[in-house]
Amino acid sequence: MSTIIDPAIDQEAAWAAFAARDRSHDGWFVIGVKTTGIYCKPSCPARHPRRENVSFHADPAAAQAAGFRACRRCLPDAVGRDRVAVAEAVRLIETAEAPITLGPLAAAVGYAPHHFHRLFKRATGVTPSAYARGLRAGRAADALRDEDRVTDAIYEAGYSAPSRFYDEAAPRLGMAPSAWARGGASATIRWTIAATSLGPLLIAATDKGLCRIAFDEDDVALVARFPRATVIAGDDALADLAARVVAQVESPERDHDLPLDVRGTAFQEAVWQVLQTIPAGETRSYAQLAAAAGAPGATRAAGSACGANPLAVVVPCHRVLRGDGSAGGYAYGMERKRALLDRERG
Repeated sequence: MSTIIDPAIDQEAAWAAFAARDRSHDGWFVIGVKTTGIYCKPSCPARHPRRENVSFHADPAAAQAAGFRACRRCLPDAVGRDRVAVAEAVRLIETAEAPITLGPLAAAVGYAPHHFHRLFKRATGVTPSAYARGLRAGRAADALRDEDRVTDAIYEAGYSAPSRFYDEAAPRLGMAPSAWARGGASATIRWTIAATSLGPLLIAATDKGLCRIAFDEDDVALVARFPRATVIAGDDALADLAARVVAQVESPERDHDLPLDVRGTAFQEAVWQVLQTIPAGETRSYAQLAAAAGAPGATRAAGSACGANPLAVVVPCHRVLRGDGSAGGYAYGMERKRALLDRERG
């Protein structure tokens, strides 16, 4: 049997998923067992072999090319078909002129509705309807940039009526739709620079919550990021919020429960939410982060979402390491990342 290591697979994360029989990783790789000559999906219920007797392959075809045959107990080839079906469903949702309900969508890819609903959510982290809503919200944001009238942009994005847009997408914009259409022209962002033991920290917030936290930035950088917003110096309310942010930098073991007002793609937001669940003093690999965000195998995308994180420390992307345990990157310098991790480990 082949012992070639696939460089695209995080071997450590793959073994951890296999050892835990993690169903969320099914369809993202298969495991070849050298002692039996079979390959399995990660959640296979059979007794586990020793670590030195397994190899990881991107898909059933790769495992077959390496000389393995499919396990008759876990049926890994069926998972590959599931993955293709989900990909086709995503394509149908993204290209549809009108929203597709679950029944027709499942029928189009050859599955029963309830089964496909679970399958789609396990593969993507969201239901088909939630995926479609996120897609429409993203289109609405793009249309609002290009259209002069909010109503025109709403229909351009695929909403059947303005009321549907205000129910689904408006909360994701972080400001009124009319303000978004003008590049945030009516939004007010207050900012301050706070001193911390790790250096000066820009802290900025809208009326809804924190929108930017960054080391070594100033109001000039903030204006460049939000060119049409009204950017003004902070008041007493921001001073109180800034003190809570600084307290999180200095005492990360405490729960500071800060209000946030950030917006990204559906996957970025999922990653940022997962980051906030990592306890101080613990770390995760990029592969583990991607899996927890509902997209096992999207390791690079998880890394990009960390890089796009607008809230340093509060959304703790510094708690993510490479699969081999090395520090990886950090937007504000490796010295700060190591200092934050050392501080949290106590």
